[in-house]
Amino acid sequence: VFNLLPKKEASLRRKELEKLRKNLNGIKNMQRIPDIAIVIDQKREMTAIRECQKLGIPVVSILDTNCDPDLVDIPIPGNDDAVGSIKLILQSLTDSINT
Repeated sequence: VFNLLPKKEASLRRKELEKLRKNLNGIKNMQRIPDIAIVIDQKREMTAIRECQKLGIPVVSILDTNCDPDLVDIPIPGNDDAVGSIKLILQSLTDSINT
């Protein structure tokens, strides 16, 4: 298909296809929608949050002071920029899910 397009357009389409495959390839193999979505950076992941709202998937999100808690179902106040904070909160969430 790309051989029929001009070089520049084919290059743009290939880059777009690579980006889609990189970001969405895991969704293709899902058997059902997830029970819950955990979002770390609300500002950066607004598309994911909107998709979850459309599909009725509850969203748990670590919220910094620059985020809107009304957009998620379960807000967790914390520093979404610090790796240590994220690890601690995610470890706590996984422990409570596994028990």
